Amino acid sequence: MAPPTLTEPAGAPTEDRVADVVIEVVDLSKRYSSAVLAVDSLNFQVRRGQICGLLGPNGAGKTTALRMLLGLVRPTSGDARVLGTSMRAGSPTLLRIGSMIEHASFVPYLSGMRNLRVYWEAVGGSHLSDANLEAALAVAGLGDAVHRKVKTYSQGMRQRLGVARALLGKPEVLVLDEPTNGLDPGEMREIRDLLLRLQNQGVTALLSSHLLSEVEQVCTHAVVMDRGRLVAAGSVADLIQSSSSAYIEVDDAARARALLEALPGVKSVRAEGAGLEVSLDGTARSALVTALVQAGLAVDTVTSRHRLEDAFLGLVNEGGD
Repeated sequence: MAPPTLTEPAGAPTEDRVADVVIEVVDLSKRYSSAVLAVDSLNFQVRRGQICGLLGPNGAGKTTALRMLLGLVRPTSGDARVLGTSMRAGSPTLLRIGSMIEHASFVPYLSGMRNLRVYWEAVGGSHLSDANLEAALAVAGLGDAVHRKVKTYSQGMRQRLGVARALLGKPEVLVLDEPTNGLDPGEMREIRDLLLRLQNQGVTALLSSHLLSEVEQVCTHAVVMDRGRLVAAGSVADLIQSSSSAYIEVDDAARARALLEALPGVKSVRAEGAGLEVSLDGTARSALVTALVQAGLAVDTVTSRHRLEDAFLGLVNEGGD
C-alpha cells in the first residue's frame, strides 16, 4: 500500500517544476544487514526556498537518509539528488551545500576560528577571508570565545559553531541534523530567525528535529518517517489540518471519557489536566458536545486544537498500525 501523502497530486512535470526541485529522494533504501533495513524505499522532494522538517521517532532512519543525501553513506538502492546531481562522496555539488550531521564535531585542542580555517581549506577554499566568515561568526555569536579551544565549549556553543561552519560557503542548500540540540531557548530562537532570513534570501533547507514546536514555527513543509518509510509529506499547514483534537472539561470526566471513546470519529481520549483531550477523525466538536449533553453531563469548556504534535503522533501511530 502506498504511504499516505499530503503533497500535491502528481502530474506530468513541467520544466519549471523540475527546475524548482532542489532535493529529490527517489526510492532510496539502505540495508545494513539482513535484519536491519534503516531506510526503505523513501521518496520525497524539497522545492526551492522551502524549509522542510524531517520528522520521525528515534530510529526512524532520518540521519541515515540525510547521510545518503550528502554522499556520506552509499545507498543500497535508489537515488538522492541535490541541485540535480546524484550525490556521492567528493561531488563538486557539495560546495554548494552547507551541512551539519548528527552533531557538530571539531578538533578539540584547536580554537573555534582555527577549526573553521581547517574546514575551509579541507573543502578547497584558499583563504578564510574568501569565506562568508563575518556573517557566519555573527550567527555563532561566540565573541572572543571563537579564539578559545573548542574543548572548553559547551554543547550549545559547539552547535552554534557547527551552524556557522555550514554557512561559510554561502550555501544554496542547508542540510542540518538537529541544529538546535543543546541550545537554550534564546539560542534556539536565534537559529530559527536565521533560517527564516536565509529562506528570504532563497536558501533551501532540510532539517531533522525532534522539537515539533520548533518545526511548526520555522518550517514551511515537513516529511514524516517511521521505521525507515515515508508516512506523509506536505506543507506544515496541511499536515496540521489533517489531524485535529478538542479539549473538553465536564463535571464527570470518567463517565465522559467512556462515552466519547465509544463515539464514531473519535480516535482516542486521554486525560489532560482538569479535562480530556479528544483526538478527532472527521467528527465535529459540536457532535461531542451534543452526545455529552444528551447523556446528562455538564460541559464547562470546549476548545479546538490544531497542532503539529497531534498530526505527527496520529501519522506515526497510523503508520505503525
